[in-house]
Amino acid sequence: MIVIDVETSGTDPYKHSILSIGAIDFSNPERQFYQECQIEKDKEYTEEALGVNGFKREELNDPKKKTLESVLNEFIVWIKPIKDKTIGGHNVNFDASFLNYSFKKYNIGFSFGHRVIDTHSLVYASIISRGLNVPIKNEMTDINSDYVFNYVGLPAESKPHNGLNGAKMEAEALSRLILGKNLLEEYTKYKIPPIFQKYKV
Repeated sequence: MIVIDVETSGTDPYKHSILSIGAIDFSNPERQFYQECQIEKDKEYTEEALGVNGFKREELNDPKKKTLESVLNEFIVWIKPIKDKTIGGHNVNFDASFLNYSFKKYNIGFSFGHRVIDTHSLVYASIISRGLNVPIKNEMTDINSDYVFNYVGLPAESKPHNGLNGAKMEAEALSRLILGKNLLEEYTKYKIPPIFQKYKV
């Protein structure tokens, strides 16, 4: 599994651009990928998105940053050794939609499949299995990433969001949810809730 978190200039892959890619090789978590890139010349940005990811307007066209095409090609090289290229994360279909659109745009012969491992679904299932009530807002699930992190014993993600930090926290959350154990050394100080101990291998 590849745990992925991208930061973007908005929510629509047709209008907005990837600004950074963070990824963790779940089976070999010391292998990590992080690159930032310029906004694509034909794309827009929203102030709301920049407020979330912390990029400043003047950074978007920084000539010192690589192009998205260049970063995507580096990313493809990085993922090549990974045998299981199923992607995981939180709301990971969002990340996949941007990546797959961009792969196609730049004629990169690869795309992630439609099957993903999502922390939201795993936490939802865990809550139901324990006979608890799923948090609801506007008559739909309200399990956001910070709820997931808290559920598995981690703190809320630092703000603004960063692609690599997000990928690392999501990978740690997936390890606790699926295996009942710690994945990354930096999170050992946060205790795993007892409810996950039954999953230990």
